[in-house]
Amino acid sequence: MKGSNILIERCFATIELLADEAKSLRLEDIAERLDLPKSAVHRLLTTLCLIGWIEQDSKTGPYRLTLRLAILGRRFMVATEIPDICQCIVDRLAQDSKELVRMATVKQDGLAWTACAQGAKAGLIYEPETTAEVPLPVTADGKAWLATLTAGAAAKAVLKNGFGRPGSYGPKAVRTIEAIIRERECTREQGWALAVDEAELGVTSIAAAIRPNDGPAVGTVSVAGPILRLNGGRILEISRLISVAADALATLWPLRDIQASRQRSVAQAMISTEPTRRLDSLLEHLRLTQSRFGDSRERGPVRLN
Repeated sequence: MKGSNILIERCFATIELLADEAKSLRLEDIAERLDLPKSAVHRLLTTLCLIGWIEQDSKTGPYRLTLRLAILGRRFMVATEIPDICQCIVDRLAQDSKELVRMATVKQDGLAWTACAQGAKAGLIYEPETTAEVPLPVTADGKAWLATLTAGAAAKAVLKNGFGRPGSYGPKAVRTIEAIIRERECTREQGWALAVDEAELGVTSIAAAIRPNDGPAVGTVSVAGPILRLNGGRILEISRLISVAADALATLWPLRDIQASRQRSVAQAMISTEPTRRLDSLLEHLRLTQSRFGDSRERGPVRLN
C-alpha cells in the first residue's frame, strides 16, 4: 500500500507540474523539478500518456498536458455553480477598479483560482501566468485567507504548500514563518491583505476573505495591477471596493449550494421522466399523422421522419 501511495503522489506531482508550467517540458526538466530519476519519470510519463492525461510531441519530444484536466475542471466548476453566481460580482469589481480581479476558493489546506475578470483596457495590463494553486505566502489572497486561521493552522498550511523556489517570486517575497505570522496580525487588524513586489516585481495586489455569516472563509477576492497605478491612496480606495465585493460574495455563497442542489434535482427528474416524455411525444406524433392522413391501415404504412 505504501508503494501505491508513492506512485499516486508522483503521478499527481507530474500533472501539477505540467499544469503550473502550462507548456511542454522535456523529460530531463521534469525529472530535475520533481527530484526523481529519469527512468522513474519516463515510466510515469509513459503511463500517463497511455491513459490520456499527457501527450508527447512526436517531433521534439517534450511532454505537455492534454485537455482532459481542463475539461474535468470545467465540469467541476459548472457543477459547483461558482461561475454563474459569482462572476457578476467579479465583473463589477473589475469594472470599478479597472484592474485584474480574481476569486479563489478554499480547498483543504490551500486556495485555488476559480474566477477572474480583466478591468484594464489600455496602458499597462497585468496578465499573470495561469496557475491552479494560489501561492499562499506571496499573494494578497493567501495572506487574507491565512489571517482567518489560527497562527498554528496558518503556519501548517504554509509549510505544507511551501515557500516556492528561491528567485521564483518578487524581491519582497516572504520566506519565514515568523514573517507570515506578522503579516497575519497586520491583515487581521486592517481587514484586508496587501502584497507589493512579492508575487512579482512591480505588482501590487489587495485581497479580502469571503466569510458567509462571519464563519470560516470559503474563498478570497482580490485586485492586482501594476504598482505604478496601485499605490498610496489608490490602495485604500481599492480595499474598500474589495471589502464590499467580499461581503456581496459572502451573502451569495449559500445560494451556490442551493442552486446546485436544485439543478441536480431537476436533472434527475428529467432523466427519470425522459422515457415517458419520449413515448408520449411518439404517441402524439402518431395521432396527428393518422388524423391528417386517415387510418394508416387503409393508406398503408406512414414513415416517421
